[in-house]
Formats: sequence, C-alpha cells, structure tokens
Amino acid sequence: MKVLILSTYEHSGGAAIAASRLMKALRKNGVEASLLCRRNICCGPQGLRKQSWTSIMERGIIWMMNGFSRKDLWATDIALLGQDVTHTDEFRQADVIHLHWVNQGFLSLGIIEKIIKSGKRVVWTMHDAWNTMGAYHLAIQRRESWLERWTWKRKTRLYEQGGISFVACSRWLREEAENSPLMSQLRVRNIPNPIDTSVFHPVCHADTRRVLFVAQRSDNPMKGIQYLDEAAKMLDGVEIVALGRDIPYIYDEKDMAQLYASVDAFVLPSLSENLPNTIMEAMACGTPCVGFDIGGIPEMIDHKQNGYVARYKDATDLAEGIRFVLDNRETLGLAARDKVMREYSEEMVAKRYVEVYESC
Repeated sequence: MKVLILSTYEHSGGAAIAASRLMKALRKNGVEASLLCRRNICCGPQGLRKQSWTSIMERGIIWMMNGFSRKDLWATDIALLGQDVTHTDEFRQADVIHLHWVNQGFLSLGIIEKIIKSGKRVVWTMHDAWNTMGAYHLAIQRRESWLERWTWKRKTRLYEQGGISFVACSRWLREEAENSPLMSQLRVRNIPNPIDTSVFHPVCHADTRRVLFVAQRSDNPMKGIQYLDEAAKMLDGVEIVALGRDIPYIYDEKDMAQLYASVDAFVLPSLSENLPNTIMEAMACGTPCVGFDIGGIPEMIDHKQNGYVARYKDATDLAEGIRFVLDNRETLGLAARDKVMREYSEEMVAKRYVEVYESC
C-alpha cells in the first residue's frame, strides 16, 4: 500500500508537524508513505517568500470580498485556488491520498473534487474546525458573512459527492463535525496524532519550579499568554519560561524534548485548541501540563491525575493549577508519560490509520 500525505507545510505549524510525524510512523510500521507540500516561491518581498502565488492571490480575493478590509484575512480560507497535484508522479503511484491541513493556496475545493473523481481512496484528517464551517478555521472567530455562506455552499456540493473518509484528531473535533449541519450526515472517526516517544522522553533533573510556555507567536492572543502573565503575579518562587517571547522558538525536536524534560510544568492557556502537539510532547517527557477546559485539552489532561484542567479564561484557577502540578510533579509526570505510551504511540496510531485506509 502506498500512501501520499498532502499538507500545505512540512514543519510550520502543529498540523504540518502532525502530518510529518504520521508519515514517519507509517514508514516505521511497514507502510510506504510520502509527503507532498505546497511549493514555495523564491523571489519577491521577504514577507511573501513563504507564500505561493495561489496563496497570495487568494488573500487578495478575500481582501476584496471583505470590502478591502484586513479583518479575518488570515482567519479564513476559501479554497478557491490551488495546485493540481494529480499530475505528479507521487499522486499517480499512490493507492491512498491522505489530506491534512491543505489551505492557503495548496488545494482548492475543485482540486479536491478532482482527487475524489480519480478513484483513489481519500482520507482527510481535520486539524481545526474549517471542514465543519464555511471559510473560518475557529468557531470563536466565526461571523456571518457572504464569504462564509459562499464557501459553505461550495463545501456542501463537495461533501455530497461522497468518497472522503474523515478523521478528527480529537473527540472534541469529531463532535464538532457531528453537530455541524455541513457534516452531520458524514461519518467521522477519531484518531490522535502520533509522537516518537524515543525522542520525547523523561530525564532526571532537579526540582527547579520552572514553568514552560511555548508558542511560535507568543503575541497571538489566541494562545492566552495574557492569562499566564496574570497568573504569574499570584505565584511566588516560580520561574516562567516563555518560548517565543523570552527566548527564540526552538525547531529542533531533540532540543525541544530536552527543554520539556528540564522543567517542572508546562502551561498552555490557549483559547481554542484541537489536540495540541505541545501538550503531547510535554507529557511524553514526563512533564505534567496545565491548560484551559477547551477543545481537545481535557481529553489529553486528566484533571488532577496527570495534570490540571483550569476553568476557561480563569487566571486564578490557572495559578492554582500550576501550584498543584508543581506540588505533585513526580506522580503526575509518571501518569502523563504512561498515557502517551498507551494512546499516542506511533505504532498505535499507524495501526488505526491502516484500518481506515483498508476500509475506504
């Protein structure tokens, strides 16, 4: 069986990292898997070099459709323009086409329709709520607009054709799909992302009462660092390390694993999340986590068993959670590592995806 994974990016962002990790997990478990990403342009202004011409043009269309307003420019995707991957050797040789996060000018809805009509088996893993709505990726940002309704109608026509096996990374996202009028008649499975537990593993270290926060863009209000800053004022003798603000973001997995394992707690006060890689990585390193009761976070963190689930947008309870995990780090850390080994291992996730491929 040959599987072609399609992802806009290879390493940039949680969805891309999850797609790359799945490819490696499949290969380790006997599946011939490859990854095809959107081509990057190599000229033009520095700020656009990570964008393809299809992405740039689509941003322009959204900008005009929004009345020349930058509002929601990056919160939406209309999947109008894309790259025809059906002409590639990788596509022709594959038995299964596995879509992941394919927005920002990589695959259009028209190209996805062409993929379905090719007769290949098609699996689509959802990494946010974009599949369940029109143009928006997050329900918390969604607003009624012509752009939203127009994209919704185009997705409806695509989904009515069938031929796609949908997978959600979390039970929360599966429930979002089941409750969405757009996807309520479609079957959606739930399979978590995999993680290499030989890279992300515990190490012995002294009790430092250091707490880690990680975000590529810490100034993104959706990551909730403002609540961590407020909680920090209520904590004595605790050092907050903010990767992406206080120190540069680290892209090397081994270096990240060492950092996770060297701290006593990991905190992710995000306002919207699916199944965050960062929490999984920290747990694999035996570091207990604290997060808000939102999205897939309470599926990963079992409250007061391997971490702490704080009340949504409650900085006081966030501070209480940090105190709790620091006071019970050893017991919670062992339980966190055990859960990752049981539910998120490469072997387990690869096996479940093979079952999906064979049943398409």
